[in-house]
Amino acid sequence: MVTKQFTGAPEDADLRRADSLAREIFSDVANKWALLIIEALGERTLRFSEVRDEVEGISHKMLTQNLRMLERNGLVERTVHPTVPPRVEYTLTEPGRALRATVDAICGWTHHYLGDIEAARHRFQA
Repeated sequence: MVTKQFTGAPEDADLRRADSLAREIFSDVANKWALLIIEALGERTLRFSEVRDEVEGISHKMLTQNLRMLERNGLVERTVHPTVPPRVEYTLTEPGRALRATVDAICGWTHHYLGDIEAARHRFQA
């Protein structure tokens, strides 16, 4: 995967541009698994299996890919403890905790409008 480099130019932050760094980051973090992992970690430090238990339905492969992506983007910190077998823990970084506030808002919006959305879906099917 080729990662775009931040040059400080305004186009780096323009989500409308297909070649912008901002769009690449947005694409990375705006997927259901990343959002659910961020929500699961919250203010806690969890091991891989604990994150998997918190995010129902995620496969081992998808969890691994998303944790690596979140770590690459500086949103999750991975700590390996030198034990046998190695103990690996994940926690949100400061940018990850800041993003979590947005994820919490999306979760709140979902809960608040769940009935409205369900009613709209029902009308659409009729």
